[in-house]
Amino acid sequence: MKLLRRSEVEMRRPSSQLGLRSAPALAPGSRFNKYICDSTYLVANRTIYLAVAILGAVIVSASAAVAQDMGDMGSMDMSHHMEDAPPGTMDDMSMHDSHMGMEHGAMKNMALHMTWSDPRPPNPADQVRAAKLLATLRVAIAKYKDYRVAEADGFKPFHPEFKRQRVVHFTNWWYAVKAQFSFNPAEPTSLLYQRTAGDGYELIGAMYTAPKRWSQDQLNERVPLSVARWHKHVNFCLPKRGTDPITVDWSKFGPNGSIATKADCDAVGGRFFPTIFGWMVHVYPWETDQRQVWAH
Repeated sequence: MKLLRRSEVEMRRPSSQLGLRSAPALAPGSRFNKYICDSTYLVANRTIYLAVAILGAVIVSASAAVAQDMGDMGSMDMSHHMEDAPPGTMDDMSMHDSHMGMEHGAMKNMALHMTWSDPRPPNPADQVRAAKLLATLRVAIAKYKDYRVAEADGFKPFHPEFKRQRVVHFTNWWYAVKAQFSFNPAEPTSLLYQRTAGDGYELIGAMYTAPKRWSQDQLNERVPLSVARWHKHVNFCLPKRGTDPITVDWSKFGPNGSIATKADCDAVGGRFFPTIFGWMVHVYPWETDQRQVWAH
């Protein structure tokens, strides 16, 4: 027969036999009950605050990535005095105008500052996917034919002071943040507007974006590479900070400049940017010529 130690015997005895009293029932309005409720409330609040803090950190991190991918144009000191820049300067600084028919001479150095995704062979599955994307986009942005509606929904013109830009990007920075993590064809990062007489805008297309570090396979998952070519703006040399744009030789600097390496940029005292933006692709959903729907 197994003998039990006293401690084991006591553990098996009811609490009433050990001289212990059960906790009294709490009255609904008792101070102790209020203390428990307040403590639970505080713990819940702290949990909520922690969740909000984590979400905030994610958004800040993503926003930083977007700022880096989309380019910190303000840091380039190009907007100041740009209205007085010599003819052609503003056209050079408008980096997305080739769809509108830039002359060959104005594009002679553009290849030095662009990198493209590789085209893939056409296939029926990609055609179906692209058609669905276009149908979704047309419906989603039709209301933005009035640019004031776009502004009310968070799309803001990117450097509208550059009056010689023929195409103005209205960018939604929240959509840009979300594009770092997911793809929604109904939420393009930017809307593309062509200037009209009287400071008006005509909606002509949209732009999707993706992180600059993405592989081409990842880009293909968003918009098929057999249909469209994604691009990035690279190898920019800009004048040293504080330089008056009027004095700059824009045939050497900027997106159409002849300088396209860090060594050459350093030699003239410039500031070199290996990548200005992340990946981007333009789409013109109302073009009747299918070759122009995904043109640049």
